[in-house]
Amino acid sequence: MKGEHQYDVEVNWEGNLGAGTLDYKSYGRDHRISAAGKADIAGSADPAFRGDAARWNPEDLLVASVSACHKLWYLHLCATSGISVLAYQDNAVGIMREDAQRGGFFTSVTLRPRVTVRDGDDLQLAQQLHEKAHHLCFIANSVNFPIECQPQAVYANS
Repeated sequence: MKGEHQYDVEVNWEGNLGAGTLDYKSYGRDHRISAAGKADIAGSADPAFRGDAARWNPEDLLVASVSACHKLWYLHLCATSGISVLAYQDNAVGIMREDAQRGGFFTSVTLRPRVTVRDGDDLQLAQQLHEKAHHLCFIANSVNFPIECQPQAVYANS
């Protein structure tokens, strides 16, 4: 796990509507995110910034990255701690604020994972492993805003 890792991603703008960026309203915000061997992601700006609501925007992807990274560490920790996770769903929420000097910036992300574990597993340990997952998460360690985790662990037959 030690070392340096490189991630090559291509972002191609698809928003030239004929006049390029002649003015703020003359161009589309659509783009396509791609990487070798992976499905493309149709992206745009947030609808508040003239983007297409049907496409993923960078803010959505940031919140999804925080959530997915936490989940991956959590599942690993459960697997090595004898907790059998049967289902995992997170309804994560990110808050971004706009500021005249800084532009937009995230002020927080709240993760709300609901984890279903095998009957008889240690629910308290299942809850506690979220804190360790947060401390190990590559994305959480790379951002400058707080990430709160409000986990819930339940048994499969409850």
